[in-house]
Amino acid sequence: MPLATAPATASTYWSLSRAPRYSLTFALPLLVLYEAMALAVNPSSGLVIRNGADVLLKGLAASLLGERGPAVFGVLLVAGLVGLAARDAWTHPGGLRPRVLVVMLLEAAALAVAFGIVVGLVTAQLLNLASLAIGQIESVAWPTALMVSLGAGLYEELLFRVLLVSALLFAARTLLGLSRGPAGVFAVVVGALIFSAFHYVGPYGDALQAPSFVFRAVAGVAFSALYVIRGFGITAWTHALYDVFLLAATGR
Repeated sequence: MPLATAPATASTYWSLSRAPRYSLTFALPLLVLYEAMALAVNPSSGLVIRNGADVLLKGLAASLLGERGPAVFGVLLVAGLVGLAARDAWTHPGGLRPRVLVVMLLEAAALAVAFGIVVGLVTAQLLNLASLAIGQIESVAWPTALMVSLGAGLYEELLFRVLLVSALLFAARTLLGLSRGPAGVFAVVVGALIFSAFHYVGPYGDALQAPSFVFRAVAGVAFSALYVIRGFGITAWTHALYDVFLLAATGR
């Protein structure tokens, strides 16, 4: 009688949720939701408010490609997400399991709540604080603040985790000659400090204060570690929901 075998590791939720066909497909609705809200809350003329990482990435595209740069960047971003997900799906036929995507959303929501508690407690212990201010997000209308929070999940993770942490890790390994462990620590810590500092740059940046800087740096370490462990999709949604929960915690 043949012996029954356990399901392959690649079939488990843990590995499926990290696979590009699930991770990138999971991130696509966040992109669509953010862009739709950005169009809805911003007037056709006058001051346009978007997430800072979005502005930076599209600004770089505009400086390289001219006025069509932001549109080209958007097309390439969508094409990249869809293309990588499709390529992975092509090599793993059978389609997507909707239940996996639902569980991924539940996981991201649970992680967002946990991060909100843990990051706040760690910061409070480091600085002996009772409370923290979120920053200038409190000065804009609630729909705009919600849009910016959702954009943080997608564009800040793309910029500060996918691009920055990966570049720092590569530099630590090739230029500094660090082994994998120390290189990972270097990339996470330096990336978190840059991520926190980013929130204070430009005319719409927050006023630099030690409590909020440390708070965001601790959050940056948490998100970087999550990206390494769980991939882009869950990290993007966790960050977006984390910011939304912080927004809700202000009573707005």
